[in-house]
Amino acid sequence: MEVIAGWTHKAFPIDDASRIGEARRHAAQAVAEMAWNEVDAGRVALVVTELGTNLLRHARKGRLLIAARPQMHELEIVSIDQGPGIENLALSMQDGHSSGNTPGTGLGAVRRLADAFDIHSSVPEGTVCVARVREARGRGAGEAPGAQRLHIGALCLPAPFESVSGDAWAATVSDEGDAFCVLLADGLGHGPEAAKAGQAAAEAFAETPQRDLRDTLQQIHQRLQTTRGAAVCVLSLDTESGRIAWSGAGNIIGRVLSGTFDKSIVTQHGTAGMQIRKPETATLELPPHALVVLHSDGIETRWHADRVRGLLQKDPTLVAAVLLRDHTRHRDDATVVVLRRKEWR
Repeated sequence: MEVIAGWTHKAFPIDDASRIGEARRHAAQAVAEMAWNEVDAGRVALVVTELGTNLLRHARKGRLLIAARPQMHELEIVSIDQGPGIENLALSMQDGHSSGNTPGTGLGAVRRLADAFDIHSSVPEGTVCVARVREARGRGAGEAPGAQRLHIGALCLPAPFESVSGDAWAATVSDEGDAFCVLLADGLGHGPEAAKAGQAAAEAFAETPQRDLRDTLQQIHQRLQTTRGAAVCVLSLDTESGRIAWSGAGNIIGRVLSGTFDKSIVTQHGTAGMQIRKPETATLELPPHALVVLHSDGIETRWHADRVRGLLQKDPTLVAAVLLRDHTRHRDDATVVVLRRKEWR
């Protein structure tokens, strides 16, 4: 069993050229801490510069979200804007189509420099894209454990003016790579004390691998009794059978949706660490090409499934980015975790 430690993104609103430099320096520091070589660090700098310049020149309310993923030997850069969108996405990806006087040649350069790249744009809503740059030593082994059977995408952002997130998420993967378990916890409130609760939930979760979900929830509840408490959901997914199961307490929101299917993941009332009823487990068989979405209450509850149905076969991080862009409450920590089983049969 291997634990995937959930990553948190740092957001950089791109409203001035100096913010691109700030984002680039943050990325440089992140890869230096992972001891990357100069060539890979240079690729990161070019990707951040190109995406940031695109936002500054062509977009409204653009943001770069950056997260280190040491277990995958990667840095993830997510670009989000609120319009005007790209009318001819294929043209924008062609060589020679540049955003201006930049070191690369627009989105085509980003796609070449990155080890993983995906993009979605609609007019007038805007554009979201994700680029992952992988260290040379991690290529060929850089994907998350079990990635050949499951796509995981996640965005986790602190509340405005906070440096840490009270949300936390994590995942475990069986040694065979066919059984996954995911935690999403939302510490009450926000700020450092909420972060302590979220982190305590993640630590308790990592110590109870592949156990019955009810036992896992009970263990988390006991651990959080020295904290302010948290809303918690633990969800397992068997890629062989395509069945999910979940247990939780509090206002973690979940949806399972496909082109023709839409069902909510409902957890019981209560707060882990304070008061919960006897944990219960529910199960569901996934329809083909389904997404499993979990998010904290920093994201509005009532979002329309049609917002993401066109992204069923896209990188799950793009789904998380669209939900974050269109439905953030802007007053609390916000986390979205998206799972998609690969149709590997």
